[in-house]
Amino acid sequence: MKKLLASLLLIPLGFNFVRADEKPLEKPKTQTVKFELVPSGHFIVSVKLNGNGPYNLIFDTGAPTTLITPRIAKDAKVAGDAKDKPLIPLFGMMGQVKVKEFTVGDVNAKDVPAMIMDHPTVKAFSQEYEKKYGSIEGIVGFPFFAQFKMTVDYSAKEMTFTPNGYKAADVMQDLMQTMMSSMGSKPQPRIAAPAGLWGLELTKPSDDEADGVNVKTVFAGTAAAAAGLKAGDRVLTIDGRWTDSVPDAYTATSYVTPGKSVHVVVKRGGKEVKLTVTPKIGL
Repeated sequence: MKKLLASLLLIPLGFNFVRADEKPLEKPKTQTVKFELVPSGHFIVSVKLNGNGPYNLIFDTGAPTTLITPRIAKDAKVAGDAKDKPLIPLFGMMGQVKVKEFTVGDVNAKDVPAMIMDHPTVKAFSQEYEKKYGSIEGIVGFPFFAQFKMTVDYSAKEMTFTPNGYKAADVMQDLMQTMMSSMGSKPQPRIAAPAGLWGLELTKPSDDEADGVNVKTVFAGTAAAAAGLKAGDRVLTIDGRWTDSVPDAYTATSYVTPGKSVHVVVKRGGKEVKLTVTPKIGL
Protein backbone atom coordinates (compact mmCIF):
# COMPACT_ATOMS: atom_id res chain seq x y z
CA MET A 1 0.00 0.00 0.00
CA LYS A 2 2.83 2.43 0.85
CA LYS A 3 4.51 1.72 -2.51
CA LEU A 4 1.19 2.37 -4.30
CA LEU A 5 0.69 5.74 -2.58
CA ALA A 6 4.26 6.74 -3.35
CA SER A 7 3.73 5.88 -7.01
CA LEU A 8 0.52 7.92 -7.17
CA LEU A 9 2.28 10.95 -5.73
CA LEU A 10 4.77 10.87 -8.62
CA ILE A 11 2.05 10.93 -11.31
CA PRO A 12 1.36 14.49 -12.59
CA LEU A 13 -2.31 15.30 -12.27
CA GLY A 14 -3.96 17.18 -15.15
CA PHE A 15 -7.00 18.45 -13.26
CA ASN A 16 -7.93 22.14 -13.49
CA PHE A 17 -9.47 23.06 -10.13
CA VAL A 18 -12.05 25.87 -10.27
CA ARG A 19 -14.14 27.28 -7.47
CA ALA A 20 -17.82 26.43 -7.66
CA ASP A 21 -18.76 30.09 -8.19
CA GLU A 22 -16.18 30.67 -10.94
CA LYS A 23 -16.17 29.84 -14.62
CA PRO A 24 -12.96 28.57 -16.22
CA LEU A 25 -11.31 31.09 -18.52
CA GLU A 26 -12.02 30.39 -22.17
CA LYS A 27 -9.08 30.50 -24.54
CA PRO A 28 -9.73 32.87 -27.47
CA LYS A 29 -10.70 30.91 -30.53
CA THR A 30 -8.32 31.10 -33.49
CA GLN A 31 -9.88 30.91 -36.95
CA THR A 32 -8.40 30.66 -40.42
CA VAL A 33 -9.40 32.60 -43.52
CA LYS A 34 -8.32 31.79 -47.07
CA PHE A 35 -7.40 34.61 -49.43
CA GLU A 36 -6.48 35.11 -53.07
CA LEU A 37 -3.13 36.82 -53.59
CA VAL A 38 -3.27 39.05 -56.67
CA PRO A 39 -0.23 40.30 -58.64
CA SER A 40 -0.39 43.71 -56.93
CA GLY A 41 0.35 41.98 -53.61
CA HIS A 42 -3.13 42.59 -52.19
CA PHE A 43 -5.46 39.98 -50.72
CA ILE A 44 -9.01 39.32 -51.90
CA VAL A 45 -11.29 37.79 -49.26
CA SER A 46 -14.89 36.64 -49.10
CA VAL A 47 -17.10 38.83 -46.90
CA LYS A 48 -20.69 38.72 -45.66
CA LEU A 49 -22.66 41.69 -44.33
CA ASN A 50 -25.32 40.72 -41.80
CA GLY A 51 -25.40 37.28 -43.39
CA ASN A 52 -25.78 38.62 -46.94
CA GLY A 53 -23.29 37.82 -49.65
CA PRO A 54 -20.62 36.63 -50.07
CA TYR A 55 -18.87 39.61 -51.66
CA ASN A 56 -15.26 40.01 -52.75
CA LEU A 57 -13.35 42.71 -50.88
CA ILE A 58 -9.71 43.76 -50.75
CA PHE A 59 -8.10 43.05 -47.37
CA ASP A 60 -5.75 45.98 -46.75
CA THR A 61 -3.77 46.26 -43.48
CA GLY A 62 -2.87 49.83 -44.43
CA ALA A 63 -6.47 51.05 -44.78
CA PRO A 64 -7.65 53.25 -41.87
CA THR A 65 -11.30 52.50 -42.55
CA THR A 66 -13.54 49.92 -44.21
CA LEU A 67 -15.28 50.68 -47.50
CA ILE A 68 -18.24 48.99 -49.18
CA THR A 69 -19.80 49.91 -52.51
CA PRO A 70 -23.34 51.33 -52.71
CA ARG A 71 -24.35 48.18 -54.61
CA ILE A 72 -23.63 45.74 -51.80
CA ALA A 73 -24.82 48.24 -49.17
CA LYS A 74 -28.23 48.14 -50.83
CA ASP A 75 -28.07 44.39 -51.37
CA ALA A 76 -27.27 43.81 -47.69
CA LYS A 77 -29.96 46.33 -46.67
CA VAL A 78 -27.60 48.57 -44.70
CA ALA A 79 -27.66 51.63 -46.99
CA GLY A 80 -30.69 53.07 -45.21
CA ASP A 81 -28.75 53.23 -41.93
CA ALA A 82 -26.11 55.60 -43.32
CA LYS A 83 -25.15 58.61 -41.18
CA ASP A 84 -22.79 61.57 -41.62
CA LYS A 85 -23.81 61.93 -45.24
CA PRO A 86 -21.55 64.35 -47.14
CA LEU A 87 -22.86 67.60 -48.60
CA ILE A 88 -21.14 66.75 -51.89
CA PRO A 89 -21.46 62.97 -52.49
CA LEU A 90 -18.21 62.36 -54.39
CA PHE A 91 -17.78 58.86 -55.83
CA GLY A 92 -21.35 58.01 -54.82
CA MET A 93 -20.52 58.51 -51.14
CA MET A 94 -23.62 57.75 -49.07
CA GLY A 95 -22.20 58.17 -45.56
CA GLN A 96 -21.15 55.68 -42.91
CA VAL A 97 -22.95 52.70 -41.43
CA LYS A 98 -22.27 50.23 -38.64
CA VAL A 99 -22.51 46.70 -39.94
CA LYS A 100 -23.89 44.56 -37.10
CA GLU A 101 -22.31 41.34 -38.40
CA PHE A 102 -19.20 41.81 -40.55
CA THR A 103 -17.85 38.37 -41.48
CA VAL A 104 -14.58 37.69 -43.30
CA GLY A 105 -14.47 34.00 -44.19
CA ASP A 106 -15.87 32.55 -40.97
CA VAL A 107 -14.42 35.27 -38.71
CA ASN A 108 -17.12 37.55 -37.37
CA ALA A 109 -16.86 41.05 -35.89
CA LYS A 110 -19.76 43.10 -34.59
CA ASP A 111 -20.72 46.73 -35.20
CA VAL A 112 -17.96 47.43 -37.71
CA PRO A 113 -18.10 50.99 -39.13
CA ALA A 114 -17.97 51.09 -42.92
CA MET A 115 -18.06 53.95 -45.41
CA ILE A 116 -20.36 53.51 -48.41
CA MET A 117 -18.75 54.78 -51.59
CA ASP A 118 -17.52 53.83 -55.08
CA HIS A 119 -13.84 54.37 -54.40
CA PRO A 120 -11.70 54.74 -57.56
CA THR A 121 -9.16 52.24 -56.22
CA VAL A 122 -11.87 49.63 -55.72
CA LYS A 123 -13.17 50.25 -59.24
CA ALA A 124 -9.67 49.84 -60.67
CA PHE A 125 -9.19 46.55 -58.81
CA SER A 126 -12.56 45.30 -59.99
CA GLN A 127 -11.79 46.10 -63.63
CA GLU A 128 -8.40 44.39 -63.38
CA TYR A 129 -9.42 41.19 -61.60
CA GLU A 130 -13.16 40.75 -62.23
CA LYS A 131 -12.75 38.12 -64.93
CA LYS A 132 -10.80 35.84 -62.61
CA TYR A 133 -12.21 36.60 -59.16
CA GLY A 134 -15.52 38.39 -59.77
CA SER A 135 -16.37 42.01 -58.97
CA ILE A 136 -14.50 43.70 -56.11
CA GLU A 137 -16.90 45.51 -53.76
CA GLY A 138 -14.83 47.29 -51.15
CA ILE A 139 -11.91 47.27 -48.73
CA VAL A 140 -11.58 45.57 -45.34
CA GLY A 141 -9.59 47.93 -43.14
CA PHE A 142 -8.55 48.79 -39.59
CA PRO A 143 -11.98 48.73 -37.87
CA PHE A 144 -12.19 44.99 -38.60
CA PHE A 145 -8.69 43.59 -38.28
CA ALA A 146 -7.74 45.69 -35.23
CA GLN A 147 -10.00 43.43 -33.18
CA PHE A 148 -7.72 40.44 -33.77
CA LYS A 149 -4.20 39.19 -33.41
CA MET A 150 -3.42 38.25 -37.00
CA THR A 151 -0.83 36.20 -38.85
CA VAL A 152 -0.39 35.68 -42.58
CA ASP A 153 0.84 32.50 -44.28
CA TYR A 154 1.66 33.46 -47.85
CA SER A 155 2.53 29.96 -49.00
CA ALA A 156 -0.80 28.56 -47.80
CA LYS A 157 -2.65 31.78 -48.75
CA GLU A 158 -4.40 31.99 -45.43
CA MET A 159 -4.67 34.30 -42.43
CA THR A 160 -5.32 33.37 -38.82
CA PHE A 161 -7.36 35.54 -36.49
CA THR A 162 -7.46 35.43 -32.68
CA PRO A 163 -9.70 37.91 -30.83
CA ASN A 164 -7.67 40.36 -28.75
CA GLY A 165 -10.50 42.17 -26.97
CA TYR A 166 -9.69 45.52 -28.61
CA LYS A 167 -12.52 47.67 -29.95
CA ALA A 168 -11.30 50.02 -32.65
CA ALA A 169 -12.30 53.69 -32.51
CA ASP A 170 -14.38 55.20 -35.29
CA VAL A 171 -11.57 56.65 -37.41
CA MET A 172 -13.84 58.52 -39.82
CA GLN A 173 -15.86 60.12 -37.04
CA ASP A 174 -12.66 61.30 -35.36
CA LEU A 175 -11.46 62.69 -38.69
CA MET A 176 -14.72 64.56 -39.27
CA GLN A 177 -14.62 66.07 -35.79
CA THR A 178 -11.06 67.23 -36.37
CA MET A 179 -12.01 68.81 -39.71
CA MET A 180 -15.05 70.55 -38.24
CA SER A 181 -13.10 71.93 -35.30
CA SER A 182 -10.47 73.32 -37.67
CA MET A 183 -13.17 75.24 -39.56
CA GLY A 184 -14.02 77.46 -36.57
CA SER A 185 -14.00 81.23 -36.97
CA LYS A 186 -10.99 81.64 -34.70
CA PRO A 187 -8.26 78.99 -34.72
CA GLN A 188 -7.09 77.86 -31.32
CA PRO A 189 -3.42 78.55 -30.51
CA ARG A 190 -1.11 75.56 -30.54
CA ILE A 191 1.95 75.51 -28.32
CA ALA A 192 5.02 73.35 -28.81
CA ALA A 193 6.99 72.84 -25.63
CA PRO A 194 10.65 71.79 -25.84
CA ALA A 195 12.00 69.33 -23.29
CA GLY A 196 14.32 71.96 -21.82
CA LEU A 197 13.11 75.03 -19.94
CA TRP A 198 14.45 78.26 -21.44
CA GLY A 199 12.43 80.91 -19.63
CA LEU A 200 11.65 83.43 -22.34
CA GLU A 201 8.72 84.54 -24.46
CA LEU A 202 9.19 85.19 -28.17
CA THR A 203 7.02 87.13 -30.59
CA LYS A 204 6.98 88.44 -34.15
CA PRO A 205 4.37 90.62 -35.88
CA SER A 206 2.73 89.18 -39.00
CA ASP A 207 4.08 92.03 -41.17
CA ASP A 208 7.66 91.66 -39.88
CA GLU A 209 9.80 90.11 -42.64
CA ALA A 210 13.24 90.77 -41.16
CA ASP A 211 15.52 88.04 -39.83
CA GLY A 212 14.96 86.73 -36.32
CA VAL A 213 12.26 86.96 -33.66
CA ASN A 214 11.78 89.37 -30.78
CA VAL A 215 12.33 88.54 -27.12
CA LYS A 216 9.22 89.83 -25.41
CA THR A 217 9.88 88.62 -21.87
CA VAL A 218 12.76 87.02 -19.97
CA PHE A 219 11.64 85.40 -16.74
CA ALA A 220 13.74 85.84 -13.61
CA GLY A 221 15.80 82.89 -12.37
CA THR A 222 15.67 81.03 -15.69
CA ALA A 223 18.29 79.76 -18.13
CA ALA A 224 17.63 82.70 -20.47
CA ALA A 225 18.11 85.20 -17.65
CA ALA A 226 21.33 83.50 -16.52
CA ALA A 227 22.68 83.69 -20.09
CA GLY A 228 22.07 87.43 -20.26
CA LEU A 229 19.15 87.49 -22.71
CA LYS A 230 17.03 90.66 -22.41
CA ALA A 231 13.61 91.81 -23.50
CA GLY A 232 14.05 93.64 -26.80
CA ASP A 233 16.78 91.32 -28.09
CA ARG A 234 16.32 89.94 -31.59
CA VAL A 235 17.11 86.20 -31.66
CA LEU A 236 18.78 85.30 -34.98
CA THR A 237 19.95 81.73 -34.41
CA ILE A 238 19.71 79.04 -31.73
CA ASP A 239 22.47 76.43 -31.78
CA GLY A 240 23.25 77.37 -35.37
CA ARG A 241 19.64 77.10 -36.59
CA TRP A 242 17.89 80.12 -38.08
CA THR A 243 14.95 81.49 -36.12
CA ASP A 244 13.04 83.66 -38.58
CA SER A 245 9.66 82.76 -37.05
CA VAL A 246 8.36 81.70 -33.67
CA PRO A 247 7.77 78.11 -34.94
CA ASP A 248 11.39 78.10 -36.18
CA ALA A 249 12.52 79.02 -32.66
CA TYR A 250 10.46 76.25 -31.08
CA THR A 251 11.86 73.75 -33.58
CA ALA A 252 15.42 74.88 -32.87
CA THR A 253 14.96 74.59 -29.10
CA SER A 254 13.42 71.13 -29.47
CA TYR A 255 16.76 69.84 -30.81
CA VAL A 256 18.67 71.04 -27.75
CA THR A 257 19.23 68.45 -25.03
CA PRO A 258 18.30 69.79 -21.57
CA GLY A 259 21.43 70.61 -19.59
CA LYS A 260 23.52 71.11 -22.75
CA SER A 261 25.03 74.55 -23.37
CA VAL A 262 24.40 76.06 -26.82
CA HIS A 263 25.10 79.39 -28.50
CA VAL A 264 22.29 81.87 -29.15
CA VAL A 265 23.04 84.78 -31.46
CA VAL A 266 20.97 87.92 -30.85
CA LYS A 267 20.91 91.38 -32.36
CA ARG A 268 21.16 94.07 -29.68
CA GLY A 269 21.69 97.76 -30.33
CA GLY A 270 22.49 97.10 -33.98
CA LYS A 271 25.23 94.57 -33.16
CA GLU A 272 25.25 90.78 -33.07
CA VAL A 273 25.95 89.29 -29.63
CA LYS A 274 26.70 85.61 -28.97
CA LEU A 275 25.35 84.24 -25.69
CA THR A 276 25.57 80.79 -24.12
CA VAL A 277 22.36 79.27 -22.81
CA THR A 278 22.05 76.05 -20.82
CA PRO A 279 18.34 75.13 -20.77
CA LYS A 280 17.15 73.52 -17.56
CA ILE A 281 15.67 70.05 -17.41
CA GLY A 282 11.87 70.23 -17.67
CA LEU A 283 9.30 68.00 -15.98
